Amino acid sequence: MPSLVKGAGLRTLSLRGSWVQIPPPALSKNYKYAESTTVVKKTIVGITVVGKDKEGIVAAFTNFAFQQKGNIEKVNQNVIKGLFGMYIEVSFTKKIDIKKFDKDLQKLAKQQKMEVSAHHEVNSKKNIAVFVTKEDNSLKALLDARSKHALKGKLCLILATEKTLSSMAKKGKVPFVVINEKEQSKAESKILSICKKYNVDLIVLARYMKILTPNFVWRYPNRIINIHPSLLPAFPGALAYAQAYERGTKIVGVTAHYVTEELDQGPIIFQDSFTVKPEDSLESIKTKGQKLEAQTVLKAVKMHLDNKLEVRWRKVHTRSK
Repeated sequence: MPSLVKGAGLRTLSLRGSWVQIPPPALSKNYKYAESTTVVKKTIVGITVVGKDKEGIVAAFTNFAFQQKGNIEKVNQNVIKGLFGMYIEVSFTKKIDIKKFDKDLQKLAKQQKMEVSAHHEVNSKKNIAVFVTKEDNSLKALLDARSKHALKGKLCLILATEKTLSSMAKKGKVPFVVINEKEQSKAESKILSICKKYNVDLIVLARYMKILTPNFVWRYPNRIINIHPSLLPAFPGALAYAQAYERGTKIVGVTAHYVTEELDQGPIIFQDSFTVKPEDSLESIKTKGQKLEAQTVLKAVKMHLDNKLEVRWRKVHTRSK
């Protein structure tokens, strides 16, 4: 079922991954632009819906938004192997009762047999979870920034696949949880439960060596930031530095991007690079790259926490204010 999304002078038609621009209606000859516009402060609620694909899901939740007197600003939906995922962004110009909204939403979720969550931008200081494996550069940069009060967020959790970085978490007095479950679906179920417990707003993949499935990613739309050791779209996947070295590239870089269901294909936030010298070995390239990774992911996280990033048409735009 198609869905309409309001845009700047355009509407966007999302047909499960396909996007079409529809021109706005022509203005009549007697139409006059207002000399000034009043900016109305809006409350934004993001709703994620995940579950088994079936008819009527889009209509059920968009109608719910309208019944709550909300204005739908964004809708994106997808289906992969029978799994349905949808994100709806709804704005309200009047104050809403968040508890009642959530209660009614969960009632609808139960009726539709879907897993649903709502994300309210009510806290100016967001809760951050950092997912790691064993590389420490990016985690260290985030911990250092926190100690200098340079992050507009609370580092509430470090989640790892092994215990290698537990001492850094202990020193920084941040809860450290290890999930080493081999089966990804079971691991993600545990991770989702932990993220809910800590009320996580933003997830940072600081060289987290696991691939998250759509079932997980769809629940945090544009709220998972990854740092990849290449200038995407070049050299996606594992061993990016080795791929670049073997191909003899003259410039090596890193990319901070939002995570989507497509591996290393999410909207790019920042990229940075360095020149490879003739005497550089694979190890020296890795060392330089890891330092750059830490700087770049920290920059991306800061911009996200400052609410300066907006995703439109699969591109990240920087808000001027």
